[in-house]
Amino acid sequence: MSSLKDRLRTDLTSAMKARDKDRAGTLRMVMASITEAEVAGKEAKELTDDEITTILTREAKKRREAATAFAEGGRTEQAEKETAEAAVITEYLPAQLSAEEISDLVSKAVAQTGAAEDGMRAMGKVMGILTPQTKGRADGGAVAAEVRKQLG
Repeated sequence: MSSLKDRLRTDLTSAMKARDKDRAGTLRMVMASITEAEVAGKEAKELTDDEITTILTREAKKRREAATAFAEGGRTEQAEKETAEAAVITEYLPAQLSAEEISDLVSKAVAQTGAAEDGMRAMGKVMGILTPQTKGRADGGAVAAEVRKQLG
């Protein structure tokens, strides 16, 4: 059994006892996504912490994108709800990398692959090295933007 899943389950119970409807609702949705991923495919399996982190990252991204869409549509109340849910989910993710840390990682990866001479054609090589290092700790779009900036 995954320790992250145990922590989510324990926090869900605490939120329910404290009658914190928003937090409990968000954690229920996350647990449902985890359960869905566990039973998907030919046979059920227990997810690792890394797999659960991937699900949490995806769920947080969905909430951020929905909040942006609601805000642009003038539905501030719904946008605030989505932002609050994203904040709850983010508590369970590893610490996010800062822009400077992403830039440093990209610089090292570019140097490691010798991609500076190849320009944008080497983006795949650089991203191949960076993706495992930044998984769950940085938005892929932000990493790709930094790679484009340094290779461009």
